[in-house]
Amino acid sequence: MDSAISEAPAQAPERTPLADAADTGLKIVVVGGFGVGKTTLVRSVSEIRPLNTEEYMTQAGVGVDETTGLAHKTTTTVAFDFGRISLNETKVLYLFGAPGQERFWFLWDRLFSGTLGAVVLVDTRRMSDSWYAIDRLEHHKTPFVVAVNRFDDDAAYHSLDEIRQALALPGHIPLLDCDARVRSDGKRVLITLVDHLYKLALAQETTT
Repeated sequence: MDSAISEAPAQAPERTPLADAADTGLKIVVVGGFGVGKTTLVRSVSEIRPLNTEEYMTQAGVGVDETTGLAHKTTTTVAFDFGRISLNETKVLYLFGAPGQERFWFLWDRLFSGTLGAVVLVDTRRMSDSWYAIDRLEHHKTPFVVAVNRFDDDAAYHSLDEIRQALALPGHIPLLDCDARVRSDGKRVLITLVDHLYKLALAQETTT
């Protein structure tokens, strides 16, 4: 399945045309805490120039947005990110990156509408920021995988087993490492999600 995803550059100067044979659009949402790398992940894998709604952070956000550990962050998503990646000639993933700040959480329920599955992006330096995303996905009964975005300045390394325990993740939910800046890592995360969704669909068929 890996080779089925287009190898177009993450920030191609021209829009990659959608194949004429494409007839199935699959909606995927990328969620997680503030500054975890959602915009970066969508940008790195999108075969088109991604739409983003990033704005510069101002004094108005001081005391409202929790920026501990994000000293170098100067912009933030205020609505959502959007990208596209073709799985094959007929199936296309539409990627939506949700804003991470608590004041924008009201948008999440709308973004989850019609969603096939989700990626929860985790920053181990701010692990508690992931709990709300997982809770909302479970509330909506939306299948998801968890990807740990490893940051260069994270001095404390936590194993995947430790992270699974901290997040109270059941064993059937895929958990993997990634670097949101690297296209191949982003592809691997999406492939893991698609494989997870396929297995869930097969399991449902055998019980009906």
